[in-house]
Amino acid sequence: MAHFTPSRTALWTSFGLSVLVVLFLLVDAGVSIFAPHLLADVQAQVGFPAELSPLLGGIMLLCALVFAIPRTAAIGAILITAFAGGAICTHVRIGELGSPPQLIAFALAAIAWLSLWLRDADVRRALGYRS
Repeated sequence: MAHFTPSRTALWTSFGLSVLVVLFLLVDAGVSIFAPHLLADVQAQVGFPAELSPLLGGIMLLCALVFAIPRTAAIGAILITAFAGGAICTHVRIGELGSPPQLIAFALAAIAWLSLWLRDADVRRALGYRS
């Protein structure tokens, strides 16, 4: 099997996408933790009590931190995918198929995995890519 070495462009793109994912999660977590009142109406619409906002923010913060550390980035991507899947499922439950929150959650998970796929041969193999 040939040794995989990502191009400089792939590495920078991967880094940029990873930063985008982490920043998005940090901002969302920050709002959930420090300004949960801003999300109260939206959370009520999907059936979550406002008191859960800081907990959800903490989970997002954990996902962002685990994803930001190169050695644990794949575990972080799994956590992000799980969290995004829960968000997608929540919106399906209330009849919002294809809603912007669902699309954002899907995109966030997909971008996290794309960033890893661009730089990590093990992730490529795990996702079925054969060179």
